[in-house]
Amino acid sequence: MSILTELKSEEDWNKHSASLPSTTLQIIYFKAEWAAPCKQMTTVLQTLASSYPATDPLSTSWICMDAEEVIDVSDNFNVTAVPFLVLRRGDRVLETVSGSDATKVRTAIEKHAKSSGTGAVNGASITTSASATGANNLSTYAPTPQDPVTAPELSSSEVKEDKEALHKRLSSLVKAAPVMLFMKGTPSAPQCGFSRQLVALLRENSVKYGFFNILADDEVRQGLKEYADWPTFPQLWVEGELVGGLDIVKEEISNDPEFLKPFSVAKTPSAPVPGTA
Repeated sequence: MSILTELKSEEDWNKHSASLPSTTLQIIYFKAEWAAPCKQMTTVLQTLASSYPATDPLSTSWICMDAEEVIDVSDNFNVTAVPFLVLRRGDRVLETVSGSDATKVRTAIEKHAKSSGTGAVNGASITTSASATGANNLSTYAPTPQDPVTAPELSSSEVKEDKEALHKRLSSLVKAAPVMLFMKGTPSAPQCGFSRQLVALLRENSVKYGFFNILADDEVRQGLKEYADWPTFPQLWVEGELVGGLDIVKEEISNDPEFLKPFSVAKTPSAPVPGTA
């Protein structure tokens, strides 16, 4: 899985940029430590990066830089405010996004990732080739121990956010993917039975989803209870709206088997083996 990597200097940027294939979609994120919106955007991009495969050669590259520490690079990309996102392939800038709108950022990344023929499904790649669609649906995906905690830096931070800032961050997080699962642990290592069952339920329905390990960030863990007016975890959010916990999701699917179909990876029937009936 891809990770958001921080580059500390212009030299690091030049080396990194020169090492990338011309086909790689570059997600270049400029931030500043003093800017509160950057904190939530960092978490959003960590979550998004974790849903894209780390292929060889790289299909996507996720890096962040402090805009004030790499002035020449910032000037080159016309960075005048943070957070600021640049999507580039080769030397060509495809799109820029200024501000902390998680939905706008996700849409831009998905659009340009798909234009190169590769998307992401919770860490499993999807290609647009008709011959490959059957092999890469989510039902065949088995999470690994390398599944990331989505907010490692935040879990050790002693900085406490005020309520308004936290709610803005939560508003971005619940929209970081069309389907977002806030769980205890990761899909490969759930830390409670309810989280494990909900992961299994999403996989059974081939749902493409993002996840956030609430055990990695106590401010999110406590704040989301109030923000959602829902005291327990796991919580499933769809298009920025709370569905509920395991029982509610089960009930929704029982009442409407098509409930999560818009977010599933279509399964392709297996072709019959020649000579068999």
